[in-house]
Amino acid sequence: MDNVRDKAANTREEPKPPFPVVPTTKILAIGQFTRTPTPEQIKDLFPKEVPATLRLYLAGKIDQWWIRQTQTGPVFLLNVTSLEEARGLMEKLPLGQAGLMKHEFIELGPLTPLHLLLGDVGAR
Repeated sequence: MDNVRDKAANTREEPKPPFPVVPTTKILAIGQFTRTPTPEQIKDLFPKEVPATLRLYLAGKIDQWWIRQTQTGPVFLLNVTSLEEARGLMEKLPLGQAGLMKHEFIELGPLTPLHLLLGDVGAR
């Protein structure tokens, strides 16, 4: 009997989203320190972190960057379309390699309700 319920639960269709699916065009990477860096770590790692981050910016991988008002980590708008690439970039930075920084990644895409302005409401 449980198998029948399990099969029924697995065959249910997910409700259709109200808007069309759009491609990921950028990824927001929200950084947070895993622990407060010691003065020694700041002295050792930050002179490496800043140029490494600047290299990503100059390579076109970072579009914009900010610091959270709480000073708990940076926020990057990345010009990448895959979570794997975003993770790889952030993990290669010195703070990531030292295990002092983790990131939350949010995939971003074009604003979906804009399709309503095109008049082809049913098009996907």
